[in-house]
Amino acid sequence: VQLQASGGGLVQAGGSLRLSCAASGRTSSNYGMGWFRQAPGKEREFVAHIAWSGSPTTYVESVKGRFTISRDNAKNTVYLQMNSLKPEDTAVYYCAWSRNTWGSDEVDEYLYWGQGTQVTVSS
Repeated sequence: VQLQASGGGLVQAGGSLRLSCAASGRTSSNYGMGWFRQAPGKEREFVAHIAWSGSPTTYVESVKGRFTISRDNAKNTVYLQMNSLKPEDTAVYYCAWSRNTWGSDEVDEYLYWGQGTQVTVSS
């Protein structure tokens, strides 16, 4: 399985971005998907995950009400809509393919990772 993330960029605080992650290869199994992020000098942090069916979804507390994870299984693509962005959201964002149907907030529960897309929020 290969994951290709896109949609990052530079945005002012309060702005929005939509990240996409397209899966290719052996995608026939049901799988949860997640988004993580890593800021310079920090560990990779869970952001959101979504089950194969599209529900349930789970978010880290700091993005609740601002970010929305969704998926289109016909396109093998997962999205992360990010609104009301803050400078502290600046990081490289990674999508990941879970070992299970539900997804997880644990890095070790993911088998495959995308290459990352940079999100920079200026104040």
